[in-house]
Amino acid sequence: MIWRSRLAFVAVLCGGLTVIGLACAVQNAAAQDPITESRPKFDIAIGTWISTGYTRWAHDASSVAGLGDPTSQLTYEDVGTNVIELTGTAWLTPRWFGRLNVGGASIGGGRLTDNDYGSVGGQRLFSSTNSDLSGDSMWYLNADGGFRVAEYPNHRGWLDLFGGFQWWYTKYHATGVAQVACDNSAVPPSLGFTCDPVGTVGFQGETVITNTANWYSIRAGASTEYRLTRRLSLLGTAALIPLSIIENKDIHHLRTSGPDALQQDPSISMLGWGVGANADAGLRLALVKNLFVNVGYRVWWNYAVDGNVTIHGVSASSEYPLTQFQSIRQGLTASLNFTF
Repeated sequence: MIWRSRLAFVAVLCGGLTVIGLACAVQNAAAQDPITESRPKFDIAIGTWISTGYTRWAHDASSVAGLGDPTSQLTYEDVGTNVIELTGTAWLTPRWFGRLNVGGASIGGGRLTDNDYGSVGGQRLFSSTNSDLSGDSMWYLNADGGFRVAEYPNHRGWLDLFGGFQWWYTKYHATGVAQVACDNSAVPPSLGFTCDPVGTVGFQGETVITNTANWYSIRAGASTEYRLTRRLSLLGTAALIPLSIIENKDIHHLRTSGPDALQQDPSISMLGWGVGANADAGLRLALVKNLFVNVGYRVWWNYAVDGNVTIHGVSASSEYPLTQFQSIRQGLTASLNFTF
């Protein structure tokens, strides 16, 4: 697709510009006089990210006569988490640092909407169901190395550049099925697909889909602090993800027999690549010497540019284009930082 090629070009271009910018900044900073202001060598933080988000993916199996494009679209939404995270930063030299950030949380509910489309008489909704998300968990890890490129005049703050690796994992359990739309005439009878009458509710409390997604990403960005007063500062971080690999697996626990039966580990698998971005903004208040409290807001976004979906049937597998995979998570952050 032309639009996919353009997105791929933009992703590669942005990644190249980011690397060039980092290299130039390092070269310029290295030519400056060493920083004379003394500062702690370690920073330890414990914090929380009170967030909500959604994940949506879709594929195109319209090569099978009678199926639509998209053929199926699954949306995991209103997924709340209360993340606990730990961050450690070590200054290896007055300018160079390493940072490790890990976080984890249980899933606090949400909803799965599963829409399937046929093409009899044009693109039409064949079936739509809702399921409750009862869990399970989210984990992430950021491993970065960075370089201080500037100290603002009068000790007003600093600017750091960094780059590294991010792993972002989510696992959902969807329970129960509520039929909210059904039009069996949207698909040919020869395919053997049917849906239940609208209003049908079943499998309550039973896991119907287990979804596991892993994003593996490289990122590069900048962080800054600007002191408004001796105790109050503005904080900001922005990172570009020029390359991210999405590995996603679904187990459809109800599809064990009939014409649409699937294997159970996994039933559907996806592999693709894309781009993304991270952003944080907030305030820092100095409580006492070397002890700070931070509050802010964070947004993470990952988007698949291209990929494939493999449907693992009981007797054979089929592969189709992945037309959409996007994950967004955002919410309030708070942390307590200690430097020494």
